[in-house]
Amino acid sequence: MDQLRGAIVFSKVDLRSGYHQLRVKSEDIPKTAFRTRCGHFEYLVMPFCVTNAPAIFTDYMNRIFHPYLDSFVVVFIDDILVYSRNREEHAKHLRVVLDLLKRNQLHAKLSKCDFWLESVNFLGHVISRKGWQ
Repeated sequence: MDQLRGAIVFSKVDLRSGYHQLRVKSEDIPKTAFRTRCGHFEYLVMPFCVTNAPAIFTDYMNRIFHPYLDSFVVVFIDDILVYSRNREEHAKHLRVVLDLLKRNQLHAKLSKCDFWLESVNFLGHVISRKGWQ
């Protein structure tokens, strides 16, 4: 969290049903098959029940945001923290993050997002210009 030192404005973006936004590769769809008394089913999107789902999704998010991690973005699974030293910088940073989400067809849940904050609750910590606690 040292990279947050000097930041005074924060935004938090929470993705809607994170794993379900990742499509299963067509050649892997049969591997997700299961049968119940109601029929045969296959997942088309990443289900929550797959053992490696958190690791796969984390890797995907880290690849998308790699150039900006520890510069003005922190990503934890489907939670994204954008932090900046001033409001002008924050506008640019938010634009970058939102453009990346759009380009990668990832959708945020607006009701769980917070923008332009002086302090933010992120992963159980309150983060502000005074640091985190």
